Amino acid sequence: MGPTEDSHEGELLLSRLSESTKAISELCDCRNVFKKMYGNLVRRAKLLSPLFEELRDSDEGLDDDVVKAFESLRLGLDSATELLNSVNGGSKLYLALQREKIAQKFHLVTEQIEAALSEIHYDKLNLSEEVREQIELVHAQFQRAKGRIDTLDFQLDIDLATAQKEKEPDPAVLKRLSEKLHLKTINDIKKESLAFHEMVISSNGDPGDCFEKMSSLFKKIKDWVQTENPQVDTSEGEKGLIKHRSPVIPDDFRCPISLELMKDPVIVSTGQTYERSCIQKWLDAGHKTCPKTQQTLLHTALTPNYVLKSLIALWCESNGVELPKKQANCRSKKSGGGSVSDCDPAAIDALLEKLANGNTEQQRAAAGELRLLAKRNADNRVCIAEAGAIPLLVELLSSPDPRTQEHAVTALLNLSINESNKGTIVNAGAIPDIVDVLKNGSMEARENAAATLFSLSVIDENKVAIGAAGAIPALITLLCEGTPRGKKDAATAIFNLSIYQGNKARAVKAGIVTPLMRLLKDAGGGMVDEALAILAILASHPEGKTAIGQAEPIPVLVEVIRTGSPRNRENSAAVLWSLCTGDFMQLKLSKELGAEEALKELSENGTDRAKRKAGNILELLNRIEEGATVNT
Repeated sequence: MGPTEDSHEGELLLSRLSESTKAISELCDCRNVFKKMYGNLVRRAKLLSPLFEELRDSDEGLDDDVVKAFESLRLGLDSATELLNSVNGGSKLYLALQREKIAQKFHLVTEQIEAALSEIHYDKLNLSEEVREQIELVHAQFQRAKGRIDTLDFQLDIDLATAQKEKEPDPAVLKRLSEKLHLKTINDIKKESLAFHEMVISSNGDPGDCFEKMSSLFKKIKDWVQTENPQVDTSEGEKGLIKHRSPVIPDDFRCPISLELMKDPVIVSTGQTYERSCIQKWLDAGHKTCPKTQQTLLHTALTPNYVLKSLIALWCESNGVELPKKQANCRSKKSGGGSVSDCDPAAIDALLEKLANGNTEQQRAAAGELRLLAKRNADNRVCIAEAGAIPLLVELLSSPDPRTQEHAVTALLNLSINESNKGTIVNAGAIPDIVDVLKNGSMEARENAAATLFSLSVIDENKVAIGAAGAIPALITLLCEGTPRGKKDAATAIFNLSIYQGNKARAVKAGIVTPLMRLLKDAGGGMVDEALAILAILASHPEGKTAIGQAEPIPVLVEVIRTGSPRNRENSAAVLWSLCTGDFMQLKLSKELGAEEALKELSENGTDRAKRKAGNILELLNRIEEGATVNT
């Protein structure tokens, strides 16, 4: 009777797990401030379903340890379902005001599921390699998510407080609240009003202070939505109101030399960013060091920081600050000047016509215009994609004109910021062409191709396709040859791709360990963090461990454990733990180089993961001592 009952219990448990993931996958989209957290949890939970389906299809029973782990996982998925249902309904305004508590619940559910996945011994399960790799990927995602609490939107906090406090809040504040709370249309307002009334009724007629605040805030947002068309840009009157404010400039947007808002930010060889004119004056005066870090500059090349420039432009736009001159001129061109205004379908169609049928110059200009539009805001990215631009831009990746190719790949990079556009780009067959640009394009095109591959690789199935298309050797070349920004783009893409086990082997075979060790030893190069992060992920692969072990890494790893940043000490300990496990020579060398003292300090003062790794290595070092004592 026993085995039959156990096997029936296992089948029942797998059925319930399968039903849980199916129920989660069928939940409707979330349209409130928790859209991102909700979407991430749904996506990760959905990816677990092949595990239960494959085990249900096999005839093998589950042993007691696996059943116990799966029971914990079932409880975690039940908690997730309950949380997701509670978040995707009710008052959007109430959810926004309670977001810190709810964000904590998302974190706790993530920890619960990750803990359950950690208890599962995959070697005891009859799984295909493909499913096992997928589940390991999902587990890695839950581990990463567990290690970081999602940062809340600080601007939203300010806007909510401002709108509550002020009798007539700035229209720009109400516009942002309308967009972020997804209360954009009259229909949205009606639904929110119903949800609000249901809350009042369920409180037995005693709504309390919270409801009073919500009521006042809701009325202000409702009045704004009813009197404004949320689809059009801010009116001239509102722009005037915005301009009278003096917003605080974020520190990252100020030049460290002038302390003014940067208009043309550039990166120097240490990885620091400055206003071009300020750092140029510094260099022209004969200085050979980085003003902020005092490190010697390896070279005096200045690399444009396009990402920061774009962020500054967005910040200026949303705060009514005058944009840097070049961008302001671009925007001031109206219909007669050849520049397209935001979300103008007819103008976008005209650009697509030039992409499809124009001569080289027209294609180049049209691709450049789409690149700028896609960079500007989220609405443009949706409009451009819906107009059918993506397949045409993918075709232009093969253009013989380098500048057109550069515009096309950068336009795709900007469009890929939108989650749904990622799938459209991949379905248009872009990956092999982007890899070709990465191999053969201009330096700027290669860097933006690397950034595009990173953006697309956020979706797990794309990691496999990008690796198979030969991207990794080309990214390693860029890691060696690129500007500081290009090296960072290449490193980020390699790290993300290497989460997939098969790509770890590809990276090792392509010779990544040598350049990583070079970057790790070059403290002034600004790439130590990235090099260590990649080494830590490769060290978990047998081929990666072997290749790293042959590169004489122990001295530099011990030095980082002794003097590095908390994250770098953690990653160094992870690499050292992997190298020393089952390798007496590496362990002995670590001891000879004084690792023990550094690891003891790390086991007391490091991050949680660093403490665990340091403790594990110290145990191995103690065994050496015990062995030596016995031999004596």
